[in-house]
Amino acid sequence: MTRASLPGAKRATVPSNGANPKRRKQGAVSLCVCLIIVFIGAVQLVSTFHTYALSLSELNGLKNQQAALVEQKSQLENDIARWNDQAYVTAQARDRLGFVFPGEQAIRVLNPESVTGGRAPSARRTKPVERTQARAPLPWYRELAYSLGKADTPTTPQAKGRSGMGSGDGGHVQGRTDSNGQGSGL
Repeated sequence: MTRASLPGAKRATVPSNGANPKRRKQGAVSLCVCLIIVFIGAVQLVSTFHTYALSLSELNGLKNQQAALVEQKSQLENDIARWNDQAYVTAQARDRLGFVFPGEQAIRVLNPESVTGGRAPSARRTKPVERTQARAPLPWYRELAYSLGKADTPTTPQAKGRSGMGSGDGGHVQGRTDSNGQGSGL
């Protein structure tokens, strides 16, 4: 029997100047597989945290909306309770609509600012509508065409024609038409 075949004997290892090439390739492949698994796990975690953050922000927005709706509901309930009060309805009818009870005489001050020093209650609620605000706003190109057309029309009294004034030319301005639509010859 040889010594190497004995059960308790140790095998002699042959020292090599490098590791086994198969093991080195297997180690590189397993490292790449581990890195890919870690990368996929990191992507999953980031995706999960992103979804959590979006859900949390949506929840906070809904809580704020709920608080605003609860506040609006309580305000509307207070308005309903006020309108159920007969004294409030009477006061609103007097103030807003100018109603009076039979036998009373209604007096309306034309310039309440001169009496009280402030504005009238009805004047505070409504703003006077100017002529420019009364018409609907036009698109920019129509507004431009309107402005150019308005700029081309004469607005001075001299351009409209003089009636009875001037140097005896019968109200004609040279090169323009008078109110009858007749032009003065050049």
